[in-house]
Amino acid sequence: MNPGLKTASVIFAAGKGSRMKGYGGNKTLLPLVSGDSTFDGSHPILLRIIESLPPGPKALVVNYKKEDVIRLTHGLGLEYCEQPQTNGTGGALLAAGRFIEDNLFDRLLITMGDVPLVRPSTFESLLRVLDNNQMAVLGFRPRDKKQYGVLEISNGKVQRITEWKYWKEYPKDIKDALDICNSGIYAVSRDALISYLKILGNSPHRVIKEREGRMVEVEEYFITDLVELMNGDGLSVGYSLAEDENEVMGVDDLESLEKAREIFRSRHYPVHP
Repeated sequence: MNPGLKTASVIFAAGKGSRMKGYGGNKTLLPLVSGDSTFDGSHPILLRIIESLPPGPKALVVNYKKEDVIRLTHGLGLEYCEQPQTNGTGGALLAAGRFIEDNLFDRLLITMGDVPLVRPSTFESLLRVLDNNQMAVLGFRPRDKKQYGVLEISNGKVQRITEWKYWKEYPKDIKDALDICNSGIYAVSRDALISYLKILGNSPHRVIKEREGRMVEVEEYFITDLVELMNGDGLSVGYSLAEDENEVMGVDDLESLEKAREIFRSRHYPVHP
């Protein structure tokens, strides 16, 4: 990675996290070291992510319980970008559009606010992919692909990121060969990204979502569309791999929270015989 290049980061922390049963707060504030109760403790997920990112300007995309998020991170020199409605990962990126346009940097890291176990070295490896590509995707090889999106790769380049509802219909041999999944973490050249933000903003998807107990059609935007847009214009999208699937695990329910705490404890507070 060219040490002369400046990196900025955007962290998505706008979602409610409805699968975290019994918790009414923003899940990025959940502690990695438990205290007197399940949702009490220290070392919040969001602060751990911020500490792991490389130096440079940083923005938080906020919405749900934004006051709590801002209170926790006040004084860290962050910029806050409000996502008026939770309308997909692309919508979160569009919400950070002013931050991207107003700050001078070369490369942008984009990460979710619920993945606290990504190592600084993993972010650095992802950024190095931009030495020869305009965009980079952090992938991982899981034991079970479940319903993850997969990276369709040809000649070492990512051609598209395909969601489960599409790749599940592929022939078995093709499905079996698609063994790298999408972590939802990306790096992208600022110059390339700025030219595609408007295109992304003009390309909503109509999807059916549950809103206040009923199913409605809403508009959402997806970062994954950038991969095909760039490929269509002759730009290249590379990838790097996380060490294992636990490193990019999203903390979205009680089971994953406990698992993240165990891994965090083993890394930072190992018990020696």
